Amino acid sequence: MSQSNRGVARATPVVRHGSQPRPNAFATLSKGLALILAVAVTSSVSIVAIATWDLSRQVQTVHLGAAGDSSPLPEISAIAGGVNMLLVGSDSRANSEYSYGEDPESELNDVTMLLHISQDHTSATVVSFPRDTYVPIPECPDPEGGTFDAMSSQKINTTLGYGGLACTVLTVEALTGLDIPFAAEIKFDGVIEMSNAIGGVPVCVAAPIEDDHTELYLDAGTHELKGVDALKFLRTRYGVGDGSDVTRISSQQVFLSALVRKVKSADTLTDVSKLYGLAKAAVSNMVFSDSLNIDSLVQIAKALQPIDLSQIVFVQFPTVLSEDGSGLEPNEDSAEALFMALSEDQAVGLTSTDEGRGSVIDPTTVPTAPVETTDTEVTPTPDPSATTDPSVTPGLTELPDDVLGQTAAEARCTVGRTLEDQ
Repeated sequence: MSQSNRGVARATPVVRHGSQPRPNAFATLSKGLALILAVAVTSSVSIVAIATWDLSRQVQTVHLGAAGDSSPLPEISAIAGGVNMLLVGSDSRANSEYSYGEDPESELNDVTMLLHISQDHTSATVVSFPRDTYVPIPECPDPEGGTFDAMSSQKINTTLGYGGLACTVLTVEALTGLDIPFAAEIKFDGVIEMSNAIGGVPVCVAAPIEDDHTELYLDAGTHELKGVDALKFLRTRYGVGDGSDVTRISSQQVFLSALVRKVKSADTLTDVSKLYGLAKAAVSNMVFSDSLNIDSLVQIAKALQPIDLSQIVFVQFPTVLSEDGSGLEPNEDSAEALFMALSEDQAVGLTSTDEGRGSVIDPTTVPTAPVETTDTEVTPTPDPSATTDPSVTPGLTELPDDVLGQTAAEARCTVGRTLEDQ
């Protein structure tokens, strides 16, 4: 894919110049309300929610490289144009307050997701990259000076440990042809603290989950997951689907869509204590690119606010099994179709799901058949002079059937896997 196919111009990084007055309570709350909406699409592994100016001074940042010149942001409003933001979940146990088993002694990006918001703020797409996918890694800046050499083929989850967050960004830019000016990284503790702050996420399980690796055991039914249980659910691989990372992504999307629906509910949006709890958890457990600050986060959140749930689409980066069976490789044709749509700022439509493998439709939400009436329904007569297909939505790209996923509006259940099947 050509590097010229870029859907979003590189954003100008933002810094604060001098001291600024502390905002009043109303302004603080307004920022918090906008930012909580960002939680919905940035996932449980990368929740961006900062509610107060004094908390913003605690944010850790990392430089991505050539992010442009710095300049102050204008009055807070929705960010102009589209957004590309990379969200990375690290498996690091460094300085953790919890126990996650043996330390792997290396840092991997267990979760790598790209958030794309359209230029007109009417749609958003979140692309999950399976951790076992072999991809080229470009030259990456060494935080201590110099550069790391490029590599022709390595698993994408090694990029964080190889060259930090900037290296993961550069790798995904090369893979997708998109410019990614914003990025954030979160560790295990952050997932726990932020799921606690939001009060848990209702997750449907279609069949029992049993996983000795993460020590997660859930019966079929709906569970309000928070804290360590939320993290275990997002990490479990052997306890869901067919035990692959691909079906784990499907399970994560079940969680994320439920998270979106809860965050956009009135109860969450009006609960100031939850907003502040998310803010505190975020700044304490995340690292942001230096192109992100309190104002730019608010602007991104405001761009997400009006997007309908049906227009927030979670998709999996399309892959095929590698020749030696040790991992996955990109399905280049399907990947090109996906990222061409995003570079041209098209909303995307799914033509297939992994129904039955990683998730299934929640049977409690299946609509009942409509009641028949005696009213005569009039079918419009097609206009013979029309030059476009009336069944096709303008600005919508239907993705190939091997690009799997779901919308945030869909209530689905994770397909569990018992120890007997492992």
